[in-house]
Amino acid sequence: MVRVTTGTREAVHDITAECGRFAAAQGGDGLLHVFVPHATAGVAIIELGAGSDDDLLAALADLLPADDRWRHAHGSRGHGRSHVMPAFVAPFATVPVLDGRLALGTWQSVALVDLNLDNPDRQVRLSLLKG
Repeated sequence: MVRVTTGTREAVHDITAECGRFAAAQGGDGLLHVFVPHATAGVAIIELGAGSDDDLLAALADLLPADDRWRHAHGSRGHGRSHVMPAFVAPFATVPVLDGRLALGTWQSVALVDLNLDNPDRQVRLSLLKG
């Protein structure tokens, strides 16, 4: 399990290195399953560091505004949108592993996406289905 502290701001947090270390420790070929056991977080395969992470947060803000429209209304303003977000950014991803290495494309990274300002402490569960 990987623990991530996302802080007090919306975050796209790179977990590629942690996923890579886990895959390497398992060795061989298979499918890495990345899962966040939270109702308000997701996992994305996305290019990071070139502005795409900020673009993703901006797109989610446009699609899911942090305002008072949400029926699920406890916590910080717009908290209900955090519960809708996993329908758009799923709480899981699967990555091929070849010879203990993530078989990601050149610009692909694995990221935890978190809009929830009320819970900065996240867990990411990793498992490898060997094959």
